[in-house]
Amino acid sequence: QVHLVESGGGLVQPGGSLRVSCAASGSGFSINAMGWYSQAPGKQRELVALIFSGGSTNYQDSVKGRFTISRDNAKNTVSLQMTNLKPEDTAVYYCNAQAWVLGKLRDYWGQGTQVTVSS
Repeated sequence: QVHLVESGGGLVQPGGSLRVSCAASGSGFSINAMGWYSQAPGKQRELVALIFSGGSTNYQDSVKGRFTISRDNAKNTVSLQMTNLKPEDTAVYYCNAQAWVLGKLRDYWGQGTQVTVSS
């Protein structure tokens, strides 16, 4: 099992910055990738940023140049540094882990943390 615990989130003014973090815990797993997804009210959850154990990253086009994802493989943690935030970034941000468990690659999710960008 993989348990994800998130921290961060909050209310930020447009142009501001915020950092959200997530830590994976449990046993019997090996992380392949960790990432962040966002879900606005009435919208589907979508990928914001993803980082693989080897360091490769993927970003949603709308956040390229503004958000930076990083991770500590030894601690199985991932962080998303968000800068130049826009009202359109307002959403619940979910930590995701793609982990090998019992020979299967499975997805695990955090509880979500609210990020609100508003003046």
